[in-house]
Amino acid sequence: MSSRSQWSELMKQQESDFRFIAVDLLGYGKSPFPDHVEGAAFSLAHEADAVSAALAAHLDAGEPFHLIGHSYGGATALRLARQMRERVLSLVLFEPVAFHLLAKDDAARVEIEAVVAAILAAGSEQDATRIFIDYWNRAGAFDALAPEQQARFTAQIAKVKLDFQALLGEPASLRDMAALDMPALVLHGQHAPASTRRVAEELAAALPNAALTQTKGGHMAPITHAAAVNPLLAGFLAGTAVLSD
Repeated sequence: MSSRSQWSELMKQQESDFRFIAVDLLGYGKSPFPDHVEGAAFSLAHEADAVSAALAAHLDAGEPFHLIGHSYGGATALRLARQMRERVLSLVLFEPVAFHLLAKDDAARVEIEAVVAAILAAGSEQDATRIFIDYWNRAGAFDALAPEQQARFTAQIAKVKLDFQALLGEPASLRDMAALDMPALVLHGQHAPASTRRVAEELAAALPNAALTQTKGGHMAPITHAAAVNPLLAGFLAGTAVLSD
């Protein structure tokens, strides 16, 4: 339920060293809802293809780039990196919600699947949104929001349901991550929920050239604790830029 604007501060801080392309994922920010896709068929491939099309408007054919993703954007980045391996110079992922990488009996996957089931079974869109917002933040977080914010988030819960469908239906496994041998940084907040902490740990171990780092904050730390997260991202980009020259 975020948008490309969450990266505005990082982009402003680093604009003298990097050219940034911030992309809204389908159904968020200024990107259209994927209503041309049947719900049962929506996948991370559709999301990654949309990002690829957005990049094509800014990059030359075959031009390489560094890739940063947070949450659902992180899971989409993983899919995109697999589709465009030869062009991705480095990969930065903050708590990617790539739950498909966890074994079906992993307690962390069982936890998030219970959350998804509760969202789908909720009596109203607002109740479903409350479950979603509170899980990623804290109990009572949704009710503490101003009415207009509640309404904005509730309007996006239909896309969230598609996101979970895409995430849990993605066929990639931890074994497939071995192909992503570019420099990688995987981060999680110190107060991350069990589901994304577990994904971060498993993913960092599976990627051939990855480091795992903990930051202040929780799942939304790139927004709530940007002052702590952004220097880590900038430092990693600076190091990989040297490697890719």
